[in-house]
Amino acid sequence: MSLSPETRARIEQLLGDNRVVLFMKGRPGAPQCGFSAKAAGILDSLIGRYAHVDVLADPELREGIKVYGQWPTIPQLYVGGELVGGSDIIEQMHNSGELHEALGLPAPDRTPPRIDVTPAAAEAIARALANGEAGDVLHLAVDPRFNARFELRPATGQEIVAEAGGLRIHLDLASVPRARGLRIDWVEDARGAGLAIHNPNAPPPVKAMTVQQLHDHVIAGSIDVIDVRPASARAIAPFPHPHEVLDETTRERLEALPKDLPLAFLCHHGNSSRQAAEYFRGLGFHDLYNVEGGIDAWSQHIDPSVPRY
Repeated sequence: MSLSPETRARIEQLLGDNRVVLFMKGRPGAPQCGFSAKAAGILDSLIGRYAHVDVLADPELREGIKVYGQWPTIPQLYVGGELVGGSDIIEQMHNSGELHEALGLPAPDRTPPRIDVTPAAAEAIARALANGEAGDVLHLAVDPRFNARFELRPATGQEIVAEAGGLRIHLDLASVPRARGLRIDWVEDARGAGLAIHNPNAPPPVKAMTVQQLHDHVIAGSIDVIDVRPASARAIAPFPHPHEVLDETTRERLEALPKDLPLAFLCHHGNSSRQAAEYFRGLGFHDLYNVEGGIDAWSQHIDPSVPRY
């Protein structure tokens, strides 16, 4: 495939205007493939804001960037106009410290995290290790949404090793700050037996909020309301106080709000709003509320002038 002059000019404009550009599937807050999620998660942990291009929304750039850099897959990271590589290379450079250097950052902190492993959990993990292949070591990955995953595989030599409960736990560099203070236990109950992992770094759970509590917070000006309903539903029963709406035109701006800002999510009955609140929790927001009963409860208990539908 040849690269048209127009597409080449668009790419060069992007690279000229932005020192760091990630061509990916989706966007950092909502990646559409695991490789893009890994690349964006690493960049988010290092520099936070950077230019990104959703190639799924731009087929011309999706194919054009592959030709431009002679790199066949997505994601692709460019720094200073130069191609760094794809997801695996980004991860390797991150773990080695080369990515920090390329981005002009100080060398990474390689201090092992403190991890607490109860004796019961250590015994269960040791049994699993005994059944592994020769040369396998225990790896722990904690993703940007604080989901923890154990895996048995050979060491690469670039991992950071934490010792806990008589175990040696290998972590990639991105997982280290997310794993600090992790507590791992072994639980047996009516549902079965398995590891229970408590992560103090994970954002607090979404809290329920009644419409009366929402009313009081709105009057006090102590919370921001985000209406997640489609435009047609908002037109039938508008929320009668200042608020934001969540759609494709506002999503990126809302995702960039301060992570400690109190946010209340509102929908028709409280179901879609809970999903939206959980999504923002996954982005690291710490003070999130779901309005139980939604605009329908608001109409019944607070303001009957708001139509029910």
